[in-house]
Amino acid sequence: MSAIQIKTPEELALMRESGRLLAQVFAHLDGFIKPGVSTLAIDREVERFIVEELKARPASKGQYDFPFCLNTSINDVICHGMPSESDVLREGDIVNCDITLEKNGFIADSSKMYLVGEVSAAASKLVKGTYEALWKGIRLVRPGAHLGDIGFVIEQFAKKQGYSVVQEYCGHGIGREMHEEPQVLHYGRRGTGVKLRPGMVFTIEPMINQGVRHNTTDEDGWTVRTRDGKLSAQWEHTIAVTETGYEVLTLREEERLAGLG
Repeated sequence: MSAIQIKTPEELALMRESGRLLAQVFAHLDGFIKPGVSTLAIDREVERFIVEELKARPASKGQYDFPFCLNTSINDVICHGMPSESDVLREGDIVNCDITLEKNGFIADSSKMYLVGEVSAAASKLVKGTYEALWKGIRLVRPGAHLGDIGFVIEQFAKKQGYSVVQEYCGHGIGREMHEEPQVLHYGRRGTGVKLRPGMVFTIEPMINQGVRHNTTDEDGWTVRTRDGKLSAQWEHTIAVTETGYEVLTLREEERLAGLG
């Protein structure tokens, strides 16, 4: 536990503001993502919106020498998809936009799945099931719970749907740094792992595959795909542990209106 940063109320207030601004980025993208738009155009618009309108910093750009402001992961791409002029969204695609934003020294991290036009029933089911898995994990966050409880419920739910959970990539603590302790696995056993305490802040971001959980990395060294070529989906939120439960710092307006969070 010594490596885990417990945020003060003042630090949580700053993280709450970063999360609020990041939620606005996704609201903006809701009207931007459509068939015919390249993922590089999405990257440029995200950078413009964060810098010019939100007066914040796209935290992913330059992190680990990554040259873009977000990851755009289409169809069989699990994570870390690199924006490109040649990757143009088509009717029926599913795409994950994973974005980080820094304001006043603190970082928020979230991702959202977008359905491009009319998608297949199987693709829609995977996206909705992954979102439900995310919230099943979030709802277990409270003081005294264990990280293994979160991983267990996500994995069990995914398996019941006939899906698999990617194990090589996980959630993480977050604050002044994009990646802090602890690691947040999306599989595990109840009652194991770090016990949660108020002031802990971390992401939950399950990556769930339609087929097998195994993956492969493209020659660019970033893009991670399903090994069997089947679809993958991911959703992510930044979560704070409160005295009585949790607070979703990156909660979007449509989720608030739906009574989530």
